[in-house]
Amino acid sequence: MNVVLVNYGAGNIKSLQFALERLGVTGILSSAATEIQEADKVIFPGVGEASSALSKLKESGLDVVLPKLKQPVLGICLGMQLMCTHTEEGNTPGLGIFDVAVKRFDNDLKVPQMGWNTVLETKSPLFDNLDAESYMYSVHSYYAGLCKDTIAQTNYGIAYSCALQKDNFYGVQFHPEKSSKAGSQLLSNFLALTT
Repeated sequence: MNVVLVNYGAGNIKSLQFALERLGVTGILSSAATEIQEADKVIFPGVGEASSALSKLKESGLDVVLPKLKQPVLGICLGMQLMCTHTEEGNTPGLGIFDVAVKRFDNDLKVPQMGWNTVLETKSPLFDNLDAESYMYSVHSYYAGLCKDTIAQTNYGIAYSCALQKDNFYGVQFHPEKSSKAGSQLLSNFLALTT
């Protein structure tokens, strides 16, 4: 299976590659449009700041390529946020795949949210063979609200989308590569998707 990780200068790539290797898959890091378009699966990872990340995508033309992909695509953390319409982080427009804006947590809880939280109300093959209310690891200060594309939610002072899906595009706010067996199962489920 040809799995490509979108290379746009975002951090945390190695831990994701190691998580894929544990599943018997080599994740190739690439910013080449053709290589991304020809992949069986595409993972759009992200640790970093939204406006600089979007600038890097634009430099390589990937801001145009990514929304047109037809194979299963998984955005992780900042990757998922950049797939939304807009983020308050740097007042940055997104790729517009998911019809929801990303906002900064504005409550009395510690920001960023850092640590394990429960994934609730799952409704997607992405969560097959996972326990109800599985725990996943998150580190983020911004969140996507609940919307028609929500396939799982988490509560951190407010209920928000911890997973989104529209057509062949999936996004998770948490880090499956850091979420032990539950995260590994989710990555395995993604690799098994056909569309």
